[in-house]
Amino acid sequence: MLTIFYDGYCPLCAAEMKQLQSLDVNKKLILEDIHASDFGDRFPHIDPIEADKRLHGQLENGQIITGLDVTYLSWKLVGKHKWMQVLRWPVIRIFADLGYRFFARYRHQLSSFISGKSRGKDNCLPCEK
Repeated sequence: MLTIFYDGYCPLCAAEMKQLQSLDVNKKLILEDIHASDFGDRFPHIDPIEADKRLHGQLENGQIITGLDVTYLSWKLVGKHKWMQVLRWPVIRIFADLGYRFFARYRHQLSSFISGKSRGKDNCLPCEK
């Protein structure tokens, strides 16, 4: 089981969560939008500002993981994208994490360019509006 704390205002992030949700036939993922009105009450141990900077996930045992570790594990749990394991190999991991940090920092601009949608509540799926 993995709880993913994601930015529902980011069109690319929301689209990825929607795809993961559709593939999660064994219900191994819990998706939590950091912009939900009750997020802070339900997850006081997750700083939404930090979670907005870098994807956060929580394992069943309570351990927090971030970045590509969350992405890799989420796709592994739904049985897809086995090639992503390469991103966690020791030497490649360093460069993959650098690439992820660049993406995370500029994801709103990249998302707007790729999807044609800007950041905002209208793109928030499936968060509370």
